[in-house]
Amino acid sequence: MKRTELLLISAVALGTLLNPLNTTMISVALTRLQESFELTFADVSWLISTYYLASAIGQPVMGKWSDLFGRKRVFMMGLLLVTLASCLAPLSPSFGWLIAFRVIQAFGSSALFPSGMGIIRSQITSNQARALGVLSVFSSTSAAFGPTLGGLLVHYGDWPLIFLFNFPFILGSFLLAWKVFPRDPKRSGSLSDMDWTGVALFSSAIFMWLLFLLSIKDGFSLWMLAVSTVLTVVLYRFELGKKRPFIDVAFLRKNGKVTMIYLQFILMNLVFYSIMFGMPSYLQQVRLLDAEHTGLVMLSVAGFSVVITPLASRWIDRRGPKPALLLGTSTVILGTLLLLIIQGQTSAAVIFLVLSVSGISYGFNNLGMQTALYEFVAKEETGIASGLFMTSRFIGTILSSSLLTMLFGSNITTSHLHGMAWVCAAIGVIILFLTVRLPDSRRTVVPQRD
Repeated sequence: MKRTELLLISAVALGTLLNPLNTTMISVALTRLQESFELTFADVSWLISTYYLASAIGQPVMGKWSDLFGRKRVFMMGLLLVTLASCLAPLSPSFGWLIAFRVIQAFGSSALFPSGMGIIRSQITSNQARALGVLSVFSSTSAAFGPTLGGLLVHYGDWPLIFLFNFPFILGSFLLAWKVFPRDPKRSGSLSDMDWTGVALFSSAIFMWLLFLLSIKDGFSLWMLAVSTVLTVVLYRFELGKKRPFIDVAFLRKNGKVTMIYLQFILMNLVFYSIMFGMPSYLQQVRLLDAEHTGLVMLSVAGFSVVITPLASRWIDRRGPKPALLLGTSTVILGTLLLLIIQGQTSAAVIFLVLSVSGISYGFNNLGMQTALYEFVAKEETGIASGLFMTSRFIGTILSSSLLTMLFGSNITTSHLHGMAWVCAAIGVIILFLTVRLPDSRRTVVPQRD
């Protein structure tokens, strides 16, 4: 790659890692936050759920904005919002304020992936899988290293350090983006071009589904289910009739391949984040490990994901994404079933090895699904497609939060962990079935010299 391309990828990578990093760093701090604000696990889970909710809404909104108003402009705005939130969150006088600042942080970081991917696809035309592989290393590394970094920061300081830790990445991304991002072309877009009714319906539907899923632990709420379903149907019918919809349901209906990839990504993240958030709480509250040692055990997910991702990118460049996805989705099932061998006296070393399988599966699946998506999406649709891709990720994480709240809401036991493993293994079977049905690469893949 040329020097300019490397700098451009670095600018995007440093920005896009902020969202997954802040998604998972907080996992090891949950126990400390419970103590600090005198909360239950179900209470503190709102800190996770609202971040997911804001990100799920923010990704397609910011993706559309980047297409309308300029990708560099939206990227820089996102960095400024993350800076503001990271400054104010450590000063939160109450848990409610902390949630509010996390929501601002989520919206800001949501601007970075769709706008950054649009710039990458427009500026780098050869070996895109290799370029996406570099971004995926940053993304998967930050998500997987999050618990480890969070554990060290909480151990040697306290939870506010998790927010202050963002500043080197913000500064590096801002300076590089300012220097190497191409200037935005003059655009005729305006705020009136946004489908604001669609945004409102989508936000309302996502919020109601979140409330419904989080309420299941206290009993099945028929009215919440009814409202959620009605809002979803209204959203679908409204967007179907729009010329420039916020959620292009007509495109999703006609292009089953893209819809299938989004569904796979939702389910994959449901499994991955159930493990990423469930295991740290289990290790701290059942196995009584401190934050530092919990973070070190969770390092297995990060380490193996980092090793696998560049290998997967080379394989995908040569053979297309499906072979890598078949291997990755198979290891989802294996990794979740291996959680069943964890018992009350299982050593930390064995748990480390068990979790490494989840790191391997994430390395293959994250890059494989991302590459598969862009095979069926035109370059001019990259912003909205990338936003919807990450919205799929956050729908999966919302579902993982709901699953953990149902299982761990009152207390956490080894039996609850095994229950999570069985549910995630069943989901893994569905992911594998969808992967088998995914069409082979539409590209003519030619072996390349390294």
